[in-house]
Amino acid sequence: MKTITTLNVTEIEPRFRHPIIFEQFDSLEAGEGFIISIDHDPKPLYYQLIAERGNIFKWEYLASGPDNWQVKIERTAPEEQEVTIGEIVAKDYRKAQVFKKFGIDFCCGGKKTVSEVCNKKGIDIAEVKQQLAATDGDQGNPSQNYQSWELDFLSDFIVSTHHKYVKETLPFLSEISAKVARVHGESHPEVVAAAHAFAGVAADLSAHLLKEEKVLFPYIKQLVTAKREGAALPQAPFGEVSHPIQMMEAEHEHAGEDMSEIRTVTNGFSIPHDACTSYRILYKMFQEFESDLHQHIHLENNILFPKAIELERTWND
Repeated sequence: MKTITTLNVTEIEPRFRHPIIFEQFDSLEAGEGFIISIDHDPKPLYYQLIAERGNIFKWEYLASGPDNWQVKIERTAPEEQEVTIGEIVAKDYRKAQVFKKFGIDFCCGGKKTVSEVCNKKGIDIAEVKQQLAATDGDQGNPSQNYQSWELDFLSDFIVSTHHKYVKETLPFLSEISAKVARVHGESHPEVVAAAHAFAGVAADLSAHLLKEEKVLFPYIKQLVTAKREGAALPQAPFGEVSHPIQMMEAEHEHAGEDMSEIRTVTNGFSIPHDACTSYRILYKMFQEFESDLHQHIHLENNILFPKAIELERTWND
């Protein structure tokens, strides 16, 4: 293996940073790697690598700020290129229940492999794989075969089902979380933390849905229509479709982290003995919202987005 070099990204003009990093990565042989040093979390680069090169690298944080971040990027050998959690669930949504049981994020964290997550969380990987294998014999629900849906139909389904749910639920859930925090915050400070985290989720998702509905989804539907009719590739102001997708995936991860924080501070939505009706409704709705968000993000991150990138990439095939 070659000597691992460190690339100080702060010394590179911003518009040249990602191209130079990609050039460095493309020059690697299997098992080789390099380190990037930068003044902020380079997570957008991670999503771009996944989108444009696939799951053929290892990403390891060596330093995590606040002023300096260092990440080791290593190209993996073909035999090491394990499928991601998102890919597993995309092929068979029933396996999402197994991941949920073990507390493994299959939507926002779907870019990681089972081995990566189990090693990090100290989960018995053999037990996880055994339970995943056990679902193979089940018949499943044909209505959940999202992989077979056309991307324009899937986009409309996400908007009419999940986006609609979020828009209808956010106002009430924001109001009741603030109310419970105000009434019970002194004796239960966890509800104050939960209300604060959810306020962030509400603000972020409101802007996020608008960007998907006004910019990204219409372009994906144009791609499908043009391909179906043999028309020219539609022009987009953002360049390749992978560019807005990287932003959407980063925002998905942020929303997932906030909901995970809410689950943690509330001890898995455990209702205290002195909880009033509003308190109980709040925790029940938090659970429902989290469950819907998981499937919502799964459909986008693991099915819609990869297929849209592939459709654009193979336009001239």
